[in-house]
Amino acid sequence: MAVVLLASCGTGAPRTAPHASGPTVPLAPSTTPASPSSPASPSLLAPHPTAATACTNTTKLAGWSNRSLAMLTIAVPVSETSVSDVTSEVSAGAGGVLLFGSKAPADLGSRLTALKSHVPGHRGLLVMTDEEGGGIQRMANLVGSLPWASYMGAHWTPAQIQQNVTKVATRMAAAQVNMNLAPVVDVDGRNVAPSKTNPDGWRSFSGNTSVVSKAGVAYMNGMRAGNVIPVVKHFPGLGGSTYNSDFGPARTLPWSTLQKVGIPPFAAAIKAGAPAIMVSNNIVPGLSTAPASLSPTVINSELRGKLGFKGLVVTDSLSAKAISAAGYSVPTAAVQALRSGADMVMFDLGGNVNSRTSSIASAITKAVTDGHLPRSRLIDAAAHVLAVRHVNLCS
Repeated sequence: MAVVLLASCGTGAPRTAPHASGPTVPLAPSTTPASPSSPASPSLLAPHPTAATACTNTTKLAGWSNRSLAMLTIAVPVSETSVSDVTSEVSAGAGGVLLFGSKAPADLGSRLTALKSHVPGHRGLLVMTDEEGGGIQRMANLVGSLPWASYMGAHWTPAQIQQNVTKVATRMAAAQVNMNLAPVVDVDGRNVAPSKTNPDGWRSFSGNTSVVSKAGVAYMNGMRAGNVIPVVKHFPGLGGSTYNSDFGPARTLPWSTLQKVGIPPFAAAIKAGAPAIMVSNNIVPGLSTAPASLSPTVINSELRGKLGFKGLVVTDSLSAKAISAAGYSVPTAAVQALRSGADMVMFDLGGNVNSRTSSIASAITKAVTDGHLPRSRLIDAAAHVLAVRHVNLCS
């Protein structure tokens, strides 16, 4: 997300300045086995053209109810100090949980193991958090601290970034957290803390596109080497945005500029095998009049089409003021995001999570029944959720 106060960006207060973390650790050997974040096999997403009747995730999902498919596309927010609060949502088939907080309990791993025991079948569960570095870290007390991305980009080589990130990721995985909503690959060289008016600042590795591209891939690979799925954000780039979409309508730099400055880091990450990408809630002048997370032009035409991304697409928090300002409630925004090509939707902690989750699932289900959301699109989204975890329903 765009700022430190909401779901996909962290709630920790910004530190007063970028800082260094501890010493680097040995770089993971190149022979490290592929992690769950590795690009999924195409066989998990669609039937083989010469074996249409063969069992695949898609053919299995075709037999699911619309409600079950809808639940798989939802990431449910929960406090990391009380993860059992979403037991009913996990039992109902939620595809992921999003941890909020600033200090994780020492027994987080055992609590999450207990929560995962309620997952139906063998679908896996995405347990995600914001562990970017600097002031946006939810579990540094358990996994160790990273500096702001701006410090990493200015003072560490790509190898050092990967080494340090791998150390943190390994501890995250040990605590049963398997997805990190990072790295931020927005190109923004402003030497300021992220704020209501500036979504990036120290969250960005650099104002130099090449530096961001290399650092972003290094961070991503560090997560993967530690068996945590990285989520590259915020497509198509928030550097130089007019405002922070968490608090109101926001626009990126013009699309003609973003193509040269903001898109290359995402292209580099995709080329390096990015398993998941988060789409921002900003309007992109010259490309879309709707928030990017709700735009088929942004997701299907640009991200999927021109950049060839085949992994999981997640939204930034649909609780953002930019979404409501565009005329959408969280449930209606979830439907539009899925129609536009997103695979998983997120919203913020607060209020009755059970009721809000149910409302989102009901809106998605009704949209399919009414013909406003193709069932095939919902199946495709669900297949991407399973694929990023390497879940095979046929085994």
